[in-house]
Amino acid sequence: MIKKIDHIAIAVQNLQEEIARYRDVLGLEFLGTEVVPEQKVTVAFFQVGDVRIELLEPLSPDSPISAFIEKKGGGLHHLSLEVDDIQACIRQLQEKEVRMIDREPRVGAHNARIAFAHPKSFSGVLYELQQKGDAS
Repeated sequence: MIKKIDHIAIAVQNLQEEIARYRDVLGLEFLGTEVVPEQKVTVAFFQVGDVRIELLEPLSPDSPISAFIEKKGGGLHHLSLEVDDIQACIRQLQEKEVRMIDREPRVGAHNARIAFAHPKSFSGVLYELQQKGDAS
């Protein structure tokens, strides 16, 4: 069902400042940015071994990331798990009484299909299920 950790997502208030910090201070490989209108975010990508770190900056005040930053000041937002078949994974988790935020996949960065499991099902950790899109 789950293949690997795909990325770690971090909510930030100022994407350009954080890109410089992650690239120049930590020395991480910067892969670029992408605007994801459906999620109301701009995402910056960094490669760390087989895992990416994704920095999320809200595009608007009604973005879920805006609400997260307002409540928590930014920081670790979610862990993304790569799956082969997101529909089957959603069904399996629901059968095991996992509370899903998304019962149907939606579009994420790189045209991936994504769905979130509610953090109350996993000790406060928000998990994203991700099935790779055609540009991953």
